[in-house]
Amino acid sequence: MAIEKKTLKEIIGKLIVTKEGKRLGMVLDVTFETRTGELIHLVVKDPTPYTRSLNLEKTTEGETLIPYNSIIAIGDFMVVSEEDLI
Repeated sequence: MAIEKKTLKEIIGKLIVTKEGKRLGMVLDVTFETRTGELIHLVVKDPTPYTRSLNLEKTTEGETLIPYNSIIAIGDFMVVSEEDLI
């Protein structure tokens, strides 16, 4: 089975939700390891009050980060596993 690839343009602006349906915010950007190209985090735009209550990692500018390995699916929105966030 071939892995479907998404471009950054297709990811930016997507709604981020948990598999339980809780809204977390929108994708602002993606961080990655420059040496290997490994994706590390989604940077969240307009985090919801629920997202702020999760005590997630933040950038030095105060932007909320969601670990890239918590992503379950990418379609009309990004689905993440809440268990992988805590």
